[in-house]
Amino acid sequence: MTSLTSQVYSSRRMCSMPQVYSTYEAKSRFSEILRKVRAGQRIIISSRGEEIAEIRPIQSGPSGLGDHFRRLEEKGLVQRGARPARKPGPLMRKPGALKRFLESRD
Repeated sequence: MTSLTSQVYSSRRMCSMPQVYSTYEAKSRFSEILRKVRAGQRIIISSRGEEIAEIRPIQSGPSGLGDHFRRLEEKGLVQRGARPARKPGPLMRKPGALKRFLESRD
């Protein structure tokens, strides 16, 4: 490998493995951490050897309700129903029921 190829390879490898910073280091190197996150790297913050937080890039893209449910399905948090939902029927069988109800309250 050439030096340029090895640099690209090592930077890609570095982006896939999260780096761990102590809370003290994270405070003093916050700008550096944000640059790394902007470049696509995940950062783990630890306190007394215990991992307590993760800083990662925000996944951009369409954020509609359908996309939200798709992501929840991928995580296994929700499942689709066995059959498609049907349209709800009419709430009142006789036309004007609401009007009659409101008139009866007066």
